[in-house]
Amino acid sequence: MSTKEQIDAFFTSKAFGVVGASADRHKYGNKVLRVYQQKNLKVVPVNPREQEIEGVACVASVMDLPDEVTSISVITPPKITEEVVEMAARKGIRTIWMQPGAESDKAVELCRQNGITVIADGSCILVVLGYRDH
Repeated sequence: MSTKEQIDAFFTSKAFGVVGASADRHKYGNKVLRVYQQKNLKVVPVNPREQEIEGVACVASVMDLPDEVTSISVITPPKITEEVVEMAARKGIRTIWMQPGAESDKAVELCRQNGITVIADGSCILVVLGYRDH
């Protein structure tokens, strides 16, 4: 599957999870959440330490995401990303977009072993969706 096909598959989800969502507007975990909002896409932040980010209620873990979320953006350190992939496989997530810096060979391999489409080639969702900081 080409990167474009992977990205097209990613955007078939009815809603999107942002794992590593941050309340800090300077962090990528916040900007990724906001780019979904800028494009009027339904988004659910995943952060065990926050109740709400950018006006959206958080869930504590991938396991708590609503079933309509079949694609997740991951903005976590590689070791955490590996744990996220394991949870995503149990949850039935179909596509994972690892933001640059979140990926590891092990995490990508775990996706492949579990039949999860993975975008981990350095493609940045902020670029693809045309994020504007405002």
